[in-house]
Amino acid sequence: MQQLADDFWNFRGSFRIGGILDVGTQMSLIRRANGRFLLLDSYSVSDDDKAGLLALTDNGAAIEAIINVHPFHTLHCQAAHRLVPHARLIGTQRHRDQVPELPWETGVIEDAATQAEFAEDLEFAVPDGLRLVTDDDSVHAASVLVRHRASEIVHVDDTLNVLAAPGLLGRILPQSRLRFHPMLGKALAPGADAADAFAAWARDLARRWDGTPIVCAAHSAVRRLPAQGWRSEVTRALADVEKTLAAHRSRHR
Repeated sequence: MQQLADDFWNFRGSFRIGGILDVGTQMSLIRRANGRFLLLDSYSVSDDDKAGLLALTDNGAAIEAIINVHPFHTLHCQAAHRLVPHARLIGTQRHRDQVPELPWETGVIEDAATQAEFAEDLEFAVPDGLRLVTDDDSVHAASVLVRHRASEIVHVDDTLNVLAAPGLLGRILPQSRLRFHPMLGKALAPGADAADAFAAWARDLARRWDGTPIVCAAHSAVRRLPAQGWRSEVTRALADVEKTLAAHRSRHR
């Protein structure tokens, strides 16, 4: 449990691919302007982190909602719900489909109407030109990005990545800058306009969320950005995928 701002905490967890490679996962806690709390994503926190979380939130009673923003991050939804069973449970449509036994709210977080309920504290962004869910379950390039208004910290799963060495090596070796998900090409919607729509969205996000000081990225790292780092790194990330976008344009022109 790491406090990154007065009203923002991030939890880093373990997620092993094939039981061997630990790529990590995350959950964030934000305190709303009204003094209540929201959880972003779900994770089964360790005993120490659980104690800290419950102490901060009146034994969990002050947590209003759990907002799950990546359609493929479903593994810990049940554990988070058990921790604070009174909290509103909000996810994407895929969360509702994959874990139907949980008491999901009808509104899904990819919809503007659901996002508007939290607009006092959070900004949301869903990538234009990408399918949130594709037929290939290995494609996790799209998610709902979240920015906490008070701290300007961004919480993002997979859409933007930070490459970082695991364990102790991560304290020695430098992180990468922000990069778009390597499966982005497979997530682009069919049609000639999808690549241009994504590029326009990315440029707008780089401008609109300029000043972001920290990015909490799944699965690997918390990235502290230099001044103007958000705008420059998202812009460079877009340049890195231009060949992918150009290939998509060529296939659909």
